Amino acid sequence: MRKIIFTLLFASFMSLIFAQTLGSGLSGSSAYSYSGTMNEQDQLKIFVYIWGQVSKPGLYIVPDDTDLITVLSLAGGPTENAKLKTIRIVRQDLTKEKEIVWVDLKKYIEDENEKVNIPTLKPGDTIIVSGTSFYAFSRVAEFLSKVAITLGVYSTIRNLTK
Repeated sequence: MRKIIFTLLFASFMSLIFAQTLGSGLSGSSAYSYSGTMNEQDQLKIFVYIWGQVSKPGLYIVPDDTDLITVLSLAGGPTENAKLKTIRIVRQDLTKEKEIVWVDLKKYIEDENEKVNIPTLKPGDTIIVSGTSFYAFSRVAEFLSKVAITLGVYSTIRNLTK
């Protein structure tokens, strides 16, 4: 009975390792994904990542002519803690050099006469939406309050055991 359980566990473990290895090899093979034709034009898709202060961060597969506003919308939009003035797009080209594109969406939203260049995304772009300084302060305050509670509980338990 033990041999059967061990064999099943070992087979499950090996299949997980094999699936992860196979999956990771396929995703890195191309920057584009072909999704067929529409209106007699080839449709290519790209992989982009969105991190930070958006409702649904993660990996998105979008058409190759997608701009920043569209991906932010797909991710559920920025949260109330998002710092729209300094959105970063980290872009890595074929020579493995990183380029950082800064976008001021606050200017785009508030001033209809302002010409803000909303970039079209490239394969592998990572969009980073930072939090405001108030958000960072609230996170520090939350951490310090948890430390204070822990120290208070510790002190109470220590005094009770004396």
